[in-house]
Amino acid sequence: MKALRFKHPWIVQESILRALAVDTAAHALAYLRFSMPDASPERFGVRVLRDIVYGPTRRREHRLDVYVPTRAMKPLPVILYVHGGGFATLSKETHYVMAMAFARRGYLVFNVNYRLGHKHPYPEPLEDVSEALLWVHRYAAEYGGDPDRIALAGESAGGNLVTALGIASAARLPETFARRIFDANIPLRAVVATYPILDLTEIEAMMARERLPLYIQRLLFDVGAAYLGPGAFDGSCEAVPLASPLLLLERGLVTLRRELAPFFLSVGTRDILLSHSKRMKAVLDRLGVKNELFIAPGEVHGFDAMVWRPAARQKWASLHSFLAPHMAA
Repeated sequence: MKALRFKHPWIVQESILRALAVDTAAHALAYLRFSMPDASPERFGVRVLRDIVYGPTRRREHRLDVYVPTRAMKPLPVILYVHGGGFATLSKETHYVMAMAFARRGYLVFNVNYRLGHKHPYPEPLEDVSEALLWVHRYAAEYGGDPDRIALAGESAGGNLVTALGIASAARLPETFARRIFDANIPLRAVVATYPILDLTEIEAMMARERLPLYIQRLLFDVGAAYLGPGAFDGSCEAVPLASPLLLLERGLVTLRRELAPFFLSVGTRDILLSHSKRMKAVLDRLGVKNELFIAPGEVHGFDAMVWRPAARQKWASLHSFLAPHMAA
């Protein structure tokens, strides 16, 4: 199998350097684009409060931005947005488009950073977004939000994290940070998981597929190595099931003590993670959880960030239609 070459020790260092290059380029492009006058939030009736500390430190990783709609009636429905980037790259700064897409529709958006990369594997990213959710529930009202109308949203790796949070809110799990979420009894109205990676135990099998381009193999490796380290490729990731939240539901490894929040899933047909969203819908249907799966024909990973394209517009329209009744006062 071609994927076996990724087991050599040097490949982890290469993965770190690749993540650094991607992250640097993405932030440079984001800075250039979002500093232009036509991207000003005020143009769209949104005020942005930047770098609010939510976590145990004042580090960049423990800060969030608040997108406040200025023309909508308060109290506002709340979105906690968790960015993607393979657990190794990107940030709230690169995800202005996603936050604005919600804020322009009248949602109070908390766009959150969390610890990333090979120095901060599982459970640190999930611990951080758990802390962010508790903080948002506690302080949303101070920013004009309704703490009883909170939805989680995230794409790719962020979709993994918000799915895990959704499960933690409905099941009493053994992890300390997950128990805090359950005990807080936060009334989640919905979970939005956009082309999420939900089963990390499948990464090596995906990497071994015939005709899979080498760059996609490398991206898949980067995800596993960043979140779980070498354990992602020796089977030991089975010991951390919350890192693969889909398996918790498929294998009946959790007892749901509350109803799961409704789920909105979206993915393109050319996305290697298509099967994860389909499997998630199947298990949600079996559990009787309200859900919707939007599949974009011919689209790839990240398609909805290109908001000028028809497929992206259709996805966002479907998402807002799904959220409207669940987030109503």
